[in-house]
Amino acid sequence: MKHLAVLAALIAPLPALADIDPSDWDAVLTEARGQTVYWHAWGGSTTTNDFIAWAGARIAEDYGVTLEHVKLTSTADAVTRVLTEKEAGQHDDSAVDMIWINGANFAAMKEADLLFGPFAEQLPNWDVVDVDGKTVQTDFTVPVEGYEAPWAMAQVVFIHDTADLAEPLGSMDDILAWAQANPGRFTFPQPPDFLGTTFLKQALVDLLDDPSVLADPATDENYADVTAPLWDYLEQLTPVLWREGRAYPQSGQRQFQLISDDEVDLAASFSPGAASTAINNFELPDTVRTFVLDKGTIGNASFVAIPYNSGSKAGAMVLANFLMSPEAQARAQDPNVLGYGTVLDMDAITAEERAVFDALDLGIATLTPAELGQAQAEPHPSWMTRIAQDWQNRYGVAQ
Repeated sequence: MKHLAVLAALIAPLPALADIDPSDWDAVLTEARGQTVYWHAWGGSTTTNDFIAWAGARIAEDYGVTLEHVKLTSTADAVTRVLTEKEAGQHDDSAVDMIWINGANFAAMKEADLLFGPFAEQLPNWDVVDVDGKTVQTDFTVPVEGYEAPWAMAQVVFIHDTADLAEPLGSMDDILAWAQANPGRFTFPQPPDFLGTTFLKQALVDLLDDPSVLADPATDENYADVTAPLWDYLEQLTPVLWREGRAYPQSGQRQFQLISDDEVDLAASFSPGAASTAINNFELPDTVRTFVLDKGTIGNASFVAIPYNSGSKAGAMVLANFLMSPEAQARAQDPNVLGYGTVLDMDAITAEERAVFDALDLGIATLTPAELGQAQAEPHPSWMTRIAQDWQNRYGVAQ
């Protein structure tokens, strides 16, 4: 992406600015009161938007911090905004106070010294985060080093309507065989949509004998050989996709509509609880269930980061800390709200707090943690960038 290339050229020392000390939490709370936090976050889901509005109401009530949700269609828009501000010499009072960010965008901003921090591991609720069992200290293999705070866990699941596809499929090869026997009944969101590129990565991870090669950056020397199985696979899959691969849904949410309209029987999701939430919201039929592949599926944490030039760093840290609280995490995991996985260590919270999680009915389409199994590691972000561009060159269709 153009903005990532520009970022690489902007790695330069920044002016020394006096920032609030994240370890002095009382001072953070005092400075945060009265601040407004402009959280730039994806705005394509009503349930997510509602959760963010709820979080805003809670931090206003408890901490006197105002949250404004700036709804994005692409995280790159917020990255570009911070980049533009830096180019203009605006090193404080950014229009962006916090970003829901992952992967290549985080790696680029971190490398270009555009992030405030480290702060995350000094927040009070970091003490109850599961740092051993969940990937909360790396982001697409890039060390986080306290420059992002995790707030949700995600893992690829495949959503199938058991009325048409009764049994789970165990591998990408099984999905291909089923799609060839049932042409037009499967699709995935059009890259560079995040879920679309995630499907491509998931396919590659499952097709490779040793996916650990994806932990290293993609280069001109290794890219073609490593990704060859993916393009061979897509050459066989694309002709039997929905509309023969001549059109793709623009988002994961559009996939749900296709299942509900009985146009397709299988879809990918990066939220293990999304299907149950959609069933509860009457967006999917109650015959829908989910499965993971036999070798496991890609998983990662969702993070928030604070730009170096935010004028409301204290308020942003209060919001990041609240998002890691047992109260916010339990609400996010409720399939009637979001159905996201938690970042918390259940052994680190109080018995009363754990009882709230234990009481959650995860829904008829949500796999248990044991059924989800160990998540596969995300490839280095350079793979996602190159694969998304390569797919558009080979298969891209009009938006």
